[in-house]
Amino acid sequence: MPDLLLFSHANGFPAPVYSVMLDALAARYRVVRPERIGHDPRYPVTLNWPHLVDELAARVEAAAGNARRIWLVGHSLGGYLSLLAAHRLADSAIASRLAGVIMLDSPLIAGWRAHLVLIGRRTGLDNLVMPTRATLQRRKHWPDRAAVRAHFLAKPAFARWDARVLNDYVEHGTRADDAGARELAFEREIEYRIYRSLPTTTLSGLSSKLRVPVGFLAGTHSRELRNAGTAATRRLVGERWAWIEGGHLFPMERPMETARAIEAMIDTIAPSEHREVAEASLAKAARA
Repeated sequence: MPDLLLFSHANGFPAPVYSVMLDALAARYRVVRPERIGHDPRYPVTLNWPHLVDELAARVEAAAGNARRIWLVGHSLGGYLSLLAAHRLADSAIASRLAGVIMLDSPLIAGWRAHLVLIGRRTGLDNLVMPTRATLQRRKHWPDRAAVRAHFLAKPAFARWDARVLNDYVEHGTRADDAGARELAFEREIEYRIYRSLPTTTLSGLSSKLRVPVGFLAGTHSRELRNAGTAATRRLVGERWAWIEGGHLFPMERPMETARAIEAMIDTIAPSEHREVAEASLAKAARA
């Protein structure tokens, strides 16, 4: 039975957009992925995301099956939720099988930056840390897929994406509307509410409470990481930190490299079954 890897996507990017990376991981793990976090009315978006954490914890428990180990992996929003869900599940029936959390460019916001976010909810200054204002201004309708592709290729951030990932975004980041045109699949109002309700001290205060190890993959040119700072995250993960060339959206820019880095980080935290068997065989041969 392969390990379970439950992947949670970034805010605004449905899980199928990550198919290139996740398909690569599926060769080694049983991959489960919530498609659009925040869109289930049973789990509304509220301050500090308690219902989103409930949703993810419920998905983990439902998917656990007979997996010997369970890994929670998430990008940006998904990394934060993975961390919170791991804490929520610490006393659950599957707690002993929770092997670790891998956060992809999900930096903890602490200290004066956390206070800035809290103040910013009243003043609008949180846009300095998160793209809240841009979210509500995001275009959400196009006549066809070709127009979607042209629109995003004209944006420098999207132009750096792997072509296969951009194809998946055109197909799954948008959907057909009632008239047969294309519209954003991830509702921008929900994306906005997720940004505006980000937990800060709730997240940064978990460092001493977590019972599972946490690894972090960081984009070398991530503006989000630079704005949030690294100190709180470094305190959480210690040596379990690795860099990947790219910005905050490096899983879209370098999906295969990201998949390999996730595997390497998991092996750093806990060797895979096949690696354990190989090491045991080598040890036995050395004793013979």
